[in-house]
Amino acid sequence: MKRLLPLLFLIIVACSAGGAAAHFQVLLPHTDVVGPDDDRGIRLELVFTHPMENGPVMDMGPPRRFGVMVGEEPTDLLPQLQPLSVDGKHAFRAEYRFRQPGDHVFYLEPAPYWEPAEQKMLIHYTKVVVDVMGGGGGWDRMVGLPVEIEPLVRPYALWAGNAFRGIVRHNGKPVPFAEVEVEFLNRDGKVQPPNDALVTQVVKADAHGVFSYTIPWAGWWGFAALVDADEKMPNPAGEPVEVELGGLIWVQAVELPKR
Repeated sequence: MKRLLPLLFLIIVACSAGGAAAHFQVLLPHTDVVGPDDDRGIRLELVFTHPMENGPVMDMGPPRRFGVMVGEEPTDLLPQLQPLSVDGKHAFRAEYRFRQPGDHVFYLEPAPYWEPAEQKMLIHYTKVVVDVMGGGGGWDRMVGLPVEIEPLVRPYALWAGNAFRGIVRHNGKPVPFAEVEVEFLNRDGKVQPPNDALVTQVVKADAHGVFSYTIPWAGWWGFAALVDADEKMPNPAGEPVEVELGGLIWVQAVELPKR
C-alpha cells in the first residue's frame, strides 16, 4: 500500500494540472471598433491555446468554416486564411477589408481536435463582433452555430467593470444551467494567478440559459459554453469517442480613463 501512495499522488497531481488548463479557441481581431478615420482593414489571428496561462499552443487543422456576417449575409472567408506559426504550432491568420458600416460577426468552425488527456474530440465554435463606423444593429445576430452564445450585452466597446451577459444555445434552444468557462487572454504573461483555481473562472447559467460575468480588468476575455454532443465521432485511431462542443465569444474591455 505504501508503494501505491506516491503513484496515486502523481495521478492526482496530473489530473489536477490537466483540469486547470482549459482549451480556448482564440479568434482575435486587432481591434473591436473601427472608426471613420481608421484604416478599413482588420487583422485576425486564429490560435488554439490556454489563454490565461499564455500557452501551450495546440496544433490547429484546416478550419471547416471561417466567415463574416453583415446583416443576414454570410461571406465565406476560408480562402483568406494564411498559415501562422505560434510557438512552433499550426495556427492561422487573415486580413479583411470592410466595405460597409455595421456590426461584423466573424465566426469559425475549427477542425475537430483530439485531446488524449480527456479522451474526447473537441470542436469549439467561436465568434467575435467588430463594429465598423458606428453602424451598429447586428451585434446580437446569431450565426446558427451548433453551440452559440447569444450576447445580451453589446460585445464590444465595454469598460472594465461592465457585466457581460449572454444566453447559451444548443441547436438554437437555451441550455438550462449550462457551464461557462471564462479566461483572460494573458498574452504578455503579466497576470500571475496565485493558484490554479483562478486560471479559469466558471459561471453557471440559470434555468433559461442566461449567464452573467463582471469583467474585472481591461483586455480580451473569452467565454466558452461547453456542451456534450449527442453522437460520438472517431478519434485519430478510428475509435468512437465522446465529443465536446464549445460555443465561444470573445469581448474586449477597455480601462476607465482617469478622472
